Amino acid sequence: MEIIRASVDVHAPARTVWDTMLARDTYEQWTGAFHEGSTYEGGWDEGAEIRFVGPSADGQTSGLVGTIVENRPTELVTIRYDGEIDRGVVTRESPVVGLRESYAFSETDGVTTLDVEVEVPDEWAPSMRQMWAEAVISLKQLAEAAPTPDSPAR
Repeated sequence: MEIIRASVDVHAPARTVWDTMLARDTYEQWTGAFHEGSTYEGGWDEGAEIRFVGPSADGQTSGLVGTIVENRPTELVTIRYDGEIDRGVVTRESPVVGLRESYAFSETDGVTTLDVEVEVPDEWAPSMRQMWAEAVISLKQLAEAAPTPDSPAR
């Protein structure tokens, strides 16, 4: 197992970054860095099952199944992975079982630092490192372009 870390400073309030990261429509945009067509099923409530899915090369559903173990709005989300989805079938015997992923948000003077930490199987590390680097930049661009509660759309 290897830990991948990615961090980005976003010129937007933590609430805007949080909403941009987790709302389905914008989630589907920034996660294009991982796989075009990525989405999620389920929700972000603590204790909820969530499935991160997308089409495989043959059009079948593939992805990961997890549980939201911690959700502190605008501060922290932690996911524990419980299995993989391959061609629509969930398997609970996978190298991802028990691995965690977290998103931490901290705001100072209207700038939010997003810190991502992801545990991945060793063989996934090189590609995941690159994909996360691209994903946080995409997320930053989306959040900085989003309207904030105190301002119109930019």
